Amino acid sequence: MIGKITGRVDYKAVDHVLVDVQGVGYLVYCSERTLSALPAKGGIVALYTDLLVREDNLQLFGFLTLGEKEWHRLLTSVQGVGAKVGLAIAGTLGVDGVSRAITLGDVAAVKAAPGVGPKLAQRIVVELKDKAASVIAMGAQGAEVVEADDDVVIDPPMTTPPAAQGNATPSSGVAAAGAQADALSALVNLGYGHGDAASAVAKASGDMPSADSGALIKAALRLLAPKG
Repeated sequence: MIGKITGRVDYKAVDHVLVDVQGVGYLVYCSERTLSALPAKGGIVALYTDLLVREDNLQLFGFLTLGEKEWHRLLTSVQGVGAKVGLAIAGTLGVDGVSRAITLGDVAAVKAAPGVGPKLAQRIVVELKDKAASVIAMGAQGAEVVEADDDVVIDPPMTTPPAAQGNATPSSGVAAAGAQADALSALVNLGYGHGDAASAVAKASGDMPSADSGALIKAALRLLAPKG
């Protein structure tokens, strides 16, 4: 199994990148969001990978973070979600967006991805809702800085929708993921269940995308407080 590759970008296409690893070219399929975060030709990139083995074909899929890779694995475990559809969902929503949508049961957000109809979106939310907390807890694992000459490549969890990417920075995505993971861990340590804590953190981070862990914990505690 090829779990990770690090090499130089040979070229980028619409849905894949060719990475030269010491003279061997690996064709790696990525989401549109991931491709947009990769360096130009000649830059160094590190990608976590999953190898899809079929009788007549081998396909390698690449991810910037462990969280992105784990969501792809979970999404493709749902009947009707192929590897390309899994990439489309992650590319449309981003890692944090997928976590938030599934944790909060936001079927409409999942349905916004290309190739996902209402019934499939509902199935994804129902089957994966209880698994979202484990991915959120992974936080910023897999965030790396790789230097090559004058280029610096950062592996960020992309937290903003495509329309807002122009105002986002890779480091802000890593910080947001880390804050969410810290907040989730703190709430679980306080005795809250993973599911309830994840839902509260997802709601709080959606309202305050740049909040640190302390602010997220306070906001989540208000959401978890008994009503009435």
